[in-house]
Amino acid sequence: MNDPSAEVAPWDMMAVAMARLLKSGETVFHGVASPLPMVATLLAKRLHAPDLTYLNITGSVDPQPAALPVSTVDPALLAGTRSLVTLADLFDLSGRGRLDVAFLSGVQIDGEGRINLSAIGDWKHPAVRLPGGAGSAMLMPTARRVILWRTRHDPRTFVERLDFVTAAGNVDRVVTPLGIFVRHDGRLEVESLHPGVTPEAFREATGFAVDVDERTPTTPLPSDEELAALRMIDPEGVVSSEFQ
Repeated sequence: MNDPSAEVAPWDMMAVAMARLLKSGETVFHGVASPLPMVATLLAKRLHAPDLTYLNITGSVDPQPAALPVSTVDPALLAGTRSLVTLADLFDLSGRGRLDVAFLSGVQIDGEGRINLSAIGDWKHPAVRLPGGAGSAMLMPTARRVILWRTRHDPRTFVERLDFVTAAGNVDRVVTPLGIFVRHDGRLEVESLHPGVTPEAFREATGFAVDVDERTPTTPLPSDEELAALRMIDPEGVVSSEFQ
């Protein structure tokens, strides 16, 4: 018998898992280099969160692009916008407690859900100088919920100690190709493993201690309805671009 999980691509699994975390009535934002959050937000809006308000880095509000761009700063995401907002507007919205969800990421993520987007190695003489946190340090402590995502899940990404703390704050979930973390009492805990991922594989891929075993729940596979909606929203497969 074929394993159904083998037929679901990791990007589809992540997009659906991220979409399920969003609720109708929430205001949701993503920034640059965010194809997965873009697709997940539009998927949630189509399936179960019709009253979700979608904001993105282009400044659009609930856009209706004719086709999804790979770049999330593409002017295509301005099509059909109900209004325009500036980055200052967004920070003000979050600072006043009215941004429900911010999608963010990090080159390194530690067991507390803190992120590093600044440097790898010693700060004065880094092995790698990273692009910086942009608005992360503002949004992580002020958005009501932060959902982190990362398409790489290995011990170099999920580390015991960050080389530099770029931002910390209200992390709710972390979604990866292997599973989902939930933050509880200040620490990341394993909420579920994606189908086909063993506890051993998850443990070996994580650089900090995790409590995971055969009793850990499995993330439900995407339903036929979820996959059909995903293909309708993203027929060109932009959602896979972060894995290339």
